[in-house]
Amino acid sequence: MTFIMKTNLRVSFLALTLSTAAFFSSCGQDDLKNDVSENSGVQNLKKNAAVNAVSLADCTAPGWASQNGGTTGGGTAAETTVTTYSQLKAAIENTSVKVIRVSGTITVTARLSFQDQTGKTIYGASGARLVSADQTKDGSGIINIKRCSNIVIRNLIFEGPGAYDTDGWDNAILDDCRNVWIDHCEFRDGVDGNFDIKNKSDYITVSYTKFHYLKTPKAGGPGGTDDHRFSNLIGSSDGATADAGKLNVTFVRCWWAPGCRERMPRVRYGKIHVLNSYFNSSVSNKCIAAGVQANILVERNVFENVKNPISLETGLTAVTQTGNSFVNVTGNTSGSGTAFTPPYSISKLNVADVKSDVTARAGATLSGNICEAL
Repeated sequence: MTFIMKTNLRVSFLALTLSTAAFFSSCGQDDLKNDVSENSGVQNLKKNAAVNAVSLADCTAPGWASQNGGTTGGGTAAETTVTTYSQLKAAIENTSVKVIRVSGTITVTARLSFQDQTGKTIYGASGARLVSADQTKDGSGIINIKRCSNIVIRNLIFEGPGAYDTDGWDNAILDDCRNVWIDHCEFRDGVDGNFDIKNKSDYITVSYTKFHYLKTPKAGGPGGTDDHRFSNLIGSSDGATADAGKLNVTFVRCWWAPGCRERMPRVRYGKIHVLNSYFNSSVSNKCIAAGVQANILVERNVFENVKNPISLETGLTAVTQTGNSFVNVTGNTSGSGTAFTPPYSISKLNVADVKSDVTARAGATLSGNICEAL
């Protein structure tokens, strides 16, 4: 009993120390200078970083990813560290490798294919980036995750070459996946989009993740849109009727930051919970868009200096907006009908605390594979 208590104390102390270090390493993120009042939550972060850290053995995903048996990824399995594209590709494709630690910047020369696996974690050491410079239709994109389950992706920056409407690929795609947790990641400058979820994917949670665009969009693409900074699509088309009853996704404490034009997210079919998130892209045309059979709960978010916070489109099921803050916005802020009630419990920030918390902590702001309780 004494040994167990001492071991737990050591694990807790290490988690607290690493989490506190994560705060200090997060203060130099790209494009901080472009966002308003991002450092106002510093004191709260110092306190919360330590309070919320838990050991990997006790780490459980929040939101929709907590359902259907939960989402733990590779858990406490032995790590494989990768520093090159060839090492990363081999580790992703090796079903025996359960935890991958990405270190440094890796240039993705051909889109990674992560298929037909279960129980795996891919995470970044401090500052780890996966970068693609390819804007072509067939060569774009960083990773395609297909038919996988119980996956955790944490503390990684996915950096594309900039938006260009070639009908190409997103930085990352979930295709027919179950129980995936995207945590403390940053998706920026995707060609077609930043991060899409499609084809019957289900039980997905995206937490403390930042979406934005730093690069000028390239006009003249064959897809016909000159500014395709369209961040997140849930459901690939109105005709994908097999998605009905699937695509259940939680976005919690996420940040749709400067540069995002549309799709924050754009939803078809799924039950989507957007909670405690921050929207402040002044170039926005619309933020949350509810399409065919979209059932969306928009709860305690902050919309600031954006257009059309909630776009109600043809064929939606329901959108409930409750407890949100709208600051200097134009366009629709109302819901329609009564959305679903989530089957899970989750901690909720007061809306007054959302902006400071999210701008301080969203993105790849950890020092590694640190689990935070929500």
